[in-house]
Amino acid sequence: MMDIKNRIWMTGNLDWFAYIGDEEVWLGRREVPIPLEEGDRWTNDLGFVFQVIDKEIVIVDKVDPPQKFW
Repeated sequence: MMDIKNRIWMTGNLDWFAYIGDEEVWLGRREVPIPLEEGDRWTNDLGFVFQVIDKEIVIVDKVDPPQKFW
């Protein structure tokens, strides 16, 4: 895993979180690419689109949440 500037952690429920600025943000679960690499991009279940840019996780967009087909 590359050195990410954000503080990131995973809970016992396998949820990934990070501080983006001063805000604690839910990154997602299985959709978070691990290990994180420069340029990785994903969308969490709430529709927030994240990308690793210059070793930092940033929110780049907000879209309609992905549809789940069970």
